[in-house]
Amino acid sequence: MTSGMRRLLLKKPAPQDRALRPTILPPNGFGVARNFAAEYDRRRMRTLIAASLGYLVGSFPTADVVTRYAARRNGEESVDLRAAGTGNPGSLNAAKLLGWKWGAIILAGDMMKGALASLAGRAVAGDNGTYAAGSGAVIGHCAPVWSGFRGGKGVATSAGTSLVCFPAYMPVDISLAAATLALSRGQAGTATYVASAVFVTAALYWWLRRNGSLWGPKPTIGLPAYALSTSAIITYRFVTAQMAPASPPQTAALQTIPLKAKRPLSRNPLP
Repeated sequence: MTSGMRRLLLKKPAPQDRALRPTILPPNGFGVARNFAAEYDRRRMRTLIAASLGYLVGSFPTADVVTRYAARRNGEESVDLRAAGTGNPGSLNAAKLLGWKWGAIILAGDMMKGALASLAGRAVAGDNGTYAAGSGAVIGHCAPVWSGFRGGKGVATSAGTSLVCFPAYMPVDISLAAATLALSRGQAGTATYVASAVFVTAALYWWLRRNGSLWGPKPTIGLPAYALSTSAIITYRFVTAQMAPASPPQTAALQTIPLKAKRPLSRNPLP
């Protein structure tokens, strides 16, 4: 072998050749791809776990538990909110049948379980887990498996999830809902439709602009997905409630009969 051939074989690659080599075939490229796929699968699995956890928390029957406790405390028979009043197991129907104090307790409980579900989702799967758990909580409240998928309308639970998922929009949401409710003369359905449409639009705008959301998670694609899913299930519940056949009005007096109530004896004997 001549000295010229030896120098050619031992020649080091040029700098541009070394720069192009990782682009053509990166070292351990298949290992990097496998690690990326495994990490993607782990993130997706954690997000699914967060959504399932949110559904379980959201399906907790707050109204049923509070109603039974109120009846036991007052020594009365328990009220089935699905068969009394408006038929909705929510805070407003409970307030009409049991009193505003118990309705406020149910409202706070529904909001709390929505917030707790979103916080649990953040602990499990980060930002996307927060949105997934928030959506799962609203779906669980509206369609709980324990009650034959007959749940509430999800407004209070959705407000609780928004405190964690989208806190920057909460003042706008409350103001818009109150104004629409006043202009529509108490039509809750109309206020819900308008608020839901604006909520989805705001979530999409927040995600596209990458705006901050106070203490909420980063605005990923999960934010508009969360807003769309929760608004869809709430709107569906209001539409089905309006399409349901009207039932005869039932009052709290007919539904909450004291256990020890006895009919007073007449002082006038029969002839």
